[in-house]
Amino acid sequence: MTAIAVTIAGSDSSGGAGIQADLKTFSALRVYGASVITALTAQNTRGVQGIHDVPARFVARQIDSVFSDLSVDAVKIGMLSQPAIIEAVASGLDRHGARTVVLDPVMIAASGDALLVPEAIETLRRVLLPKALLVTPNLPEAAALLDEEVAKDEPAVARQAERIRALGPSAVLIKGGHAEGAESVDILLDHEGLQRFASPRVATRNTHGTGCTLSSAIAAGLARGGSLREAVAAAKAYIGAAIAASERLTIGHGHGPVHHFHAFWK
Repeated sequence: MTAIAVTIAGSDSSGGAGIQADLKTFSALRVYGASVITALTAQNTRGVQGIHDVPARFVARQIDSVFSDLSVDAVKIGMLSQPAIIEAVASGLDRHGARTVVLDPVMIAASGDALLVPEAIETLRRVLLPKALLVTPNLPEAAALLDEEVAKDEPAVARQAERIRALGPSAVLIKGGHAEGAESVDILLDHEGLQRFASPRVATRNTHGTGCTLSSAIAAGLARGGSLREAVAAAKAYIGAAIAASERLTIGHGHGPVHHFHAFWK
């Protein structure tokens, strides 16, 4: 059977993040990708110049079209900027019995531009977190979900992971890309306990789409039948290699994208 994953997220017109990054990641990891677009962004490597939200009713129609025809193995959720869209996605997941859901609570672009209105955070917390197999916030997003200060060390990250998991998701992966140090450390908390995933930190400005890519790679691993921990480990290796190879690309004048096809473009 063909492994199928669907991304429910916003479009990045420059191709480095969002729907475009998700579909590139699925393809690179040998998974067929489908999409539900929640927003259009006027965006490039320098920042976000505009956001046009897709009406919630049409988001729901896209979900029904995809799930009524395709045998979806995993779902990745990214940018959901408005409460009504979050509600529509949550209802759609219920209608179609989606269980293998990776939720990346996208709030701020790599450029620093906001991608989620403040009043949507409570809706995300209340209606969508409990439906996720895995939620993958970075350090600022984890703090925002809890209305707390950003964690300063690994014990604090672990405590925040516990509090986020108490909100309903089966597992939490807090990404350490915004921290400092020689290693980039992600902390996973699931039913087995804590696991630390570390990789060398790469000195580069090409960080556009890293969070989207990691969560999509995890969804791809799950779609192919891997366990959660296997999928996270493989995704961590994939994004590390994609960041390391990003200097082989010359894209834009700001935060460039990672190299999704580093294993194929020689």
